[in-house]
Amino acid sequence: MTFHHIGIACYDIEESSLFYLSQGYTTSETVYDPIQNVNICFCEKLAEGGICVELISPKDDTSPVCKNLQKNGVSPYHICYETENLEKSIMELKKQKFLIVSKPSPAVAFGGKEFAFCLVNQQDLWSLSKNEIFYFQKQYG
Repeated sequence: MTFHHIGIACYDIEESSLFYLSQGYTTSETVYDPIQNVNICFCEKLAEGGICVELISPKDDTSPVCKNLQKNGVSPYHICYETENLEKSIMELKKQKFLIVSKPSPAVAFGGKEFAFCLVNQQDLWSLSKNEIFYFQKQYG
């Protein structure tokens, strides 16, 4: 697996992106993901050894990111890794006692590539995505 990005839960993408812009990051267009009911924006500074950051903000109070924001405020939400085979990764995680909590569905932020969520140790949420994207999502706090 290869590290891809870290996801940050935030209240307002425009406001949060100002920090990354001030640090020399570039930002993508903000997109809405109706499956997760969130807005998403990527901030990148890869040329200087920086990392890719995904800002995630709730569209409304029904968004799953709201609970994390209520508990922790603006904070890390997940870490993403790439993998070449989603199905194989899911099978391996099941062998390691991960619980799959959602079936694969399209990820708007990645051009419709499928992803799935799973839990480990009742606290770490992983999101797996088909066609080379693999998320590790930890609920911090």
